[in-house]
Amino acid sequence: MTPDWARPMVHWEIVARDPEAQRAFYRDLFNWEIGDGPIMTVAPGIGGPEPGPAGHIRQGDASGVSLYVQVRDLRGSLDQAVALGARIVLEPFDVPDGPTVAAIADPEDLTVMLVQQ
Repeated sequence: MTPDWARPMVHWEIVARDPEAQRAFYRDLFNWEIGDGPIMTVAPGIGGPEPGPAGHIRQGDASGVSLYVQVRDLRGSLDQAVALGARIVLEPFDVPDGPTVAAIADPEDLTVMLVQQ
């Protein structure tokens, strides 16, 4: 029997009470191309780190899913997110031996991590 391999993250989903409002928020914040219809497809971005997305599991007070999105200008993206109706839940900090990150709560209170490119 051949050894199995690690399974990469290949998809993500945002479930929203008001999908049109969430569509506008993410389109305007991250310049995402988002389709129409009941399943609004989000095209893949360009310029992300290679070899691709990774993830982690951590303990927390509530279960949920967080997206980690790379941005060119962390402070500018935080300011734009607030202007679009989000709130900052974690000010920028340096991960030991890693990037600078911050967190927002989007208009439906979903946490999104912003990662400085």
